[in-house]
Amino acid sequence: MITGDLKSKVDKLWTTFWNNGVSNPLSVIEQISYLLFIKRLDDLELAKERKAQRLGGTVENPTFGPGQQHIRWSHFKNLDDAEEMLRIVRDDAFPFIKDMGKFHKSSTYAKHMQDAVFLITSPALLATVVKQIEQIPMEDRDTKGDLYEYMLSKLSTAGTNGQFRTPRHIIKMMVELLAPGPRDVICDPACGTGGFLVAAAEYMRDLKDSDGNLILNAPGNREHFNAQMFHGFDFDPTMLRIGSMNMMLHGIEQPIIEARDSLSEDHAGVEDSFTMILANPPFKGAVEESTIAKDLSKVIKTTKTELLFMPLFLRLLKTGGKAAVIVPDGVLIKCQVHRGDATARLADCRV
Repeated sequence: MITGDLKSKVDKLWTTFWNNGVSNPLSVIEQISYLLFIKRLDDLELAKERKAQRLGGTVENPTFGPGQQHIRWSHFKNLDDAEEMLRIVRDDAFPFIKDMGKFHKSSTYAKHMQDAVFLITSPALLATVVKQIEQIPMEDRDTKGDLYEYMLSKLSTAGTNGQFRTPRHIIKMMVELLAPGPRDVICDPACGTGGFLVAAAEYMRDLKDSDGNLILNAPGNREHFNAQMFHGFDFDPTMLRIGSMNMMLHGIEQPIIEARDSLSEDHAGVEDSFTMILANPPFKGAVEESTIAKDLSKVIKTTKTELLFMPLFLRLLKTGGKAAVIVPDGVLIKCQVHRGDATARLADCRV
């Protein structure tokens, strides 16, 4: 739970960006995300260095090489020269995280960073933001997650950007209804900031067996959790970056977040792949008929996104899979969709 003091620090950080001309809420979150990512890399490296020191050994697979120590957060945060700090972050540290997929296991985020742009051009702004982030306690995984969720909640007050947010209590309820298990493969085909996947991960972390032991501690479960359990699709590069960062800050090491337009042929190759789907897809009215995947058009002849996503969910689910999704009020007045009879049942829908 984020406290009032922490909220005020995040609000102050947010206001700092707005006062310096970075007013798009998505851009603000992106810029904060980049700096948090740089800080997290250094925190992980410091932890490895402390461990090596205790054991009297050397750091295995260091993130930063001999000529890269200056790009570490613990180095440039202490610089008195703001212009030098900006030069290091803009010209060295930021390009490093853009190209670091081969160096760090959080490769999903690194992949989506390829088109990222560092928007901070003022030395004074960067120095202020670094100082403010340093004052926010980020050591605890839950605190990091809560802080990021609080930042994302600001999207709901930013006009049309509110479409990316689903109320957290609704997400939690949907996850609890599906009750994911340790070997489920979960997909959100319109993942946005990754809220559903994060909630599923938090559910899994608290899940215990009959003896009171954490399920994730059983052999193989944590490896599946970190690398195979969570899949998300989106076609907005900004949301892919923010969603990847959100999951990373919640301790999910390698979520599979992919650039796909779910209603087009982009879902080819992932049919019958998932045991669970959690989603609140964008229902924006209609899409261009020529862009709709042919296998979806065969199931139901429509351009309405609220209906097209239904056969998509069926395509993505394995036999026996489960889904909890949000649809607009009045869409499914009479509709029982079954995996083996999708065409006939969808034809029964009245809009």
